[in-house]
Amino acid sequence: MNALELRASLALASVYVLRMLGLFMVMPVLAVAAMDYSDYSPLMVGLAVGGYGLTQAALQIPMGMMSDKWGRKPVILFGLAVFAFGSFVAANADTMAWLIVGRILQGAGAIAGAIMALATDVSRESQRAKVLAVIGIAIGFSFYMAVLLGPLIANNWGLAGIFAITGVLAIVCMPLVQWVVPNGEILSSGDTLPQKGQLKRLVFSSQLWRLNVSVLILHMLITLLFVQLPLTLLHFDMALDSHWTVYLPVLGISVVGLVIMMGMARGRTPKSYLLFAVVLMGSAFAALAMKDHSWWITTAAVVLFFTGFNYLEANFPSLVSSIAPAGQKGTAMGIYASFQFFGAFLGGMLSGFVTDIWSPDIAYMIGGVSTLLWLYIIYGLKEVSRVKRVMMNGSFNSHQEDALEKNISLVPGVLEVTLNSQNGTVYLKVNRDFDATQARAVIDSA
Repeated sequence: MNALELRASLALASVYVLRMLGLFMVMPVLAVAAMDYSDYSPLMVGLAVGGYGLTQAALQIPMGMMSDKWGRKPVILFGLAVFAFGSFVAANADTMAWLIVGRILQGAGAIAGAIMALATDVSRESQRAKVLAVIGIAIGFSFYMAVLLGPLIANNWGLAGIFAITGVLAIVCMPLVQWVVPNGEILSSGDTLPQKGQLKRLVFSSQLWRLNVSVLILHMLITLLFVQLPLTLLHFDMALDSHWTVYLPVLGISVVGLVIMMGMARGRTPKSYLLFAVVLMGSAFAALAMKDHSWWITTAAVVLFFTGFNYLEANFPSLVSSIAPAGQKGTAMGIYASFQFFGAFLGGMLSGFVTDIWSPDIAYMIGGVSTLLWLYIIYGLKEVSRVKRVMMNGSFNSHQEDALEKNISLVPGVLEVTLNSQNGTVYLKVNRDFDATQARAVIDSA
């Protein structure tokens, strides 16, 4: 990467980290800290934990499309402003109802797609994967940091402190976006952002729907866990400020488990590993549903959960990328993200509702039972090999598309071709045998 690309990737990764910290820091603490509110109830806690997911799911695709029309930076700055406003609403909330309003407003700052698109705009095609990888690593890092920092900040400054810090961090991100991230030419975004005409076909794709429902269940389960787990730890006489002493070793061990599973997979994503990861998560919920489980059983269960969660969270996006048709990755990922965030909302609502009517043990049990349905869904998934996506530009019209598509399909390593004559873009899915020089020659000769 050159200096501009490095600057852009680090700045956008920082924006992602600071924003996601704010969304996630409340997850491990809200169920306990919210007991001070007069209208506290398990259902309200569930809605507060997962409420951001509802607006994130609803606005993820529209905000991405708006960034194509209005520009990346204006949409990102607007999203950060809405997110900061929601954070300050939550910080000043004196009831759970207003806290939920703040969380929903936080989710309305749905700028993930616009950030990724801006990263694409300011990077060369040859370096784009590295820039996006830096941002992807930052997303995972932000979750782990949030889980560890949340209990410590809440102990010192309460929920209001977490939300106030979150709002300030969002404001800090604005000058980074405006002045540190370089301006780039808006590129054709078929492989970056959702396109309206592709939505229906990809929603009902025979393989992609399995991944979309899978990520919905995955984030439903992690939200369900974090509505219940802080209260479970209280039963072992663990004060909120000491919960990080459980999360730190648990996350460390689960990351080791992830590395082992990724190493055994050898760069592939075997279906058997996906099924095994779901079994780990189901086993964790089964153990937590036991009425008289010990501290050691709880800790072991959470290790199993996060080992499975980490593996699936790391591999699902690459599977979506491999399965999505050439030139339609942006739409496929937008739909995937919407299901992901709706799963967070569903998990919070379900966990709170079940606990309100029955008990935490039943909520854990429902989490375990849902993994049985999940196993059936993933069992129908076809194994795919990892592919690379390439975008090239040329000069051709609609009358030349059929001949050009046929000729490019004959280039070694080309698996799929999608052409857009309006902006002269060629989208390719290729394997390791791809001959870029020959493909360039074919496009130039059109």
